[in-house]
Amino acid sequence: MAPREHVPAGLRTTAGYVWRLGLIGVAAYLAVAVLGRLQVPVIAVFLALVITSVLRPLVDLLNRVMPRPLAVLLAFVCAIALVGGVLALVGTNVADEWNGLGNELRGGLGRIDHWLTRAPFHLRPGTVTDLRAKIGAIISAHRSALLTTALSGASTAVEMATGLALAVFCSVFFLHSGDRMWGWTQRQLPAEARPVLSRAGRVAWHTFAGYTRGVLIVAATNAVLVGIALAILRVPLVLPLMVLEFVAALVPLIGSPIALAVAALVALAARGPVIALLVLALIVVIGQIEGHLLHPLVLGWSVRIHPVAVALSVIGGAVLAGVLGAVVAVPVVSVAWAVISELRDHDPPEKPRRHGSRGDAPAVGHHPRRPQRDRSRPDQGGSGQHGG
Repeated sequence: MAPREHVPAGLRTTAGYVWRLGLIGVAAYLAVAVLGRLQVPVIAVFLALVITSVLRPLVDLLNRVMPRPLAVLLAFVCAIALVGGVLALVGTNVADEWNGLGNELRGGLGRIDHWLTRAPFHLRPGTVTDLRAKIGAIISAHRSALLTTALSGASTAVEMATGLALAVFCSVFFLHSGDRMWGWTQRQLPAEARPVLSRAGRVAWHTFAGYTRGVLIVAATNAVLVGIALAILRVPLVLPLMVLEFVAALVPLIGSPIALAVAALVALAARGPVIALLVLALIVVIGQIEGHLLHPLVLGWSVRIHPVAVALSVIGGAVLAGVLGAVVAVPVVSVAWAVISELRDHDPPEKPRRHGSRGDAPAVGHHPRRPQRDRSRPDQGGSGQHGG
């Protein structure tokens, strides 16, 4: 009896899965470590893909009536004008409300102090005032450390500006000649591997672009709903809080509640506890609308992963790479799952059998089926480039 027959079949199967999963885990760990060392270019390429997915429909539409370079330029001009206009509007709003906001916040702190002295808290008067004084003393005592932190933050801002410039540079070429770049990438692989890469790339891009556009639509909808509610409740700084809600909603599940918690603090300081409680109720309502209406309606066709997987992805990304990891975790997991599903569900092409060999003769009346041509090959319209 051979030695391997003494090992149960279940144990051999489990061992096979274990060492394969171990290799995959080591490869994933090394990939994360390398990407962590190349953080700026990796983030720049990710932002470039985001910009490309958002502006690609506009560029394709403009390309119908003008050359593509001019369409790319006009799309970027429109995008910069939109973002710059929103930021200018927010800055103007903050400047206009700054003086009145200071008075409201001071009065709001007094109201909070008076509210905390009553049931059920029964704190001593001046608690909030003493807390403000202690915070000011801490800031004065650690001024040098705060200055050092600010200087390190300035270097981080320089890295962010560099990454943003690199992202814009890459997105220009992705929008202008992305198809040719993808065709060149395919031609670097062996011919038998190109159909698999074509299918994986097509599914990955559709999933990523659908997720990006969908999450921007969801974030914009959340921001509009929050802005309307805060305007009705007469909470100050409506436009900045709308922008904060838009940015925070890019992180699924946890971003929007954090932004609305900030809005609740502003409402507590400026309008009192009743309005703050109404804003907290708004957190629940917005969460229900986002989870049960917007996400299934807007993102359901492109992202098919369970909410538990979304939550674990966000937390895992935050642990590995902070806020940026939380932002990119869900699209990365969605793209990976879409690619795995596409490659797993696709049947490999049948190999032609040699006639005349023993046991391979076709049955009477049966004609061997001709292998179908894979429509996803690069030389059959997959990317517009010849695969040879």
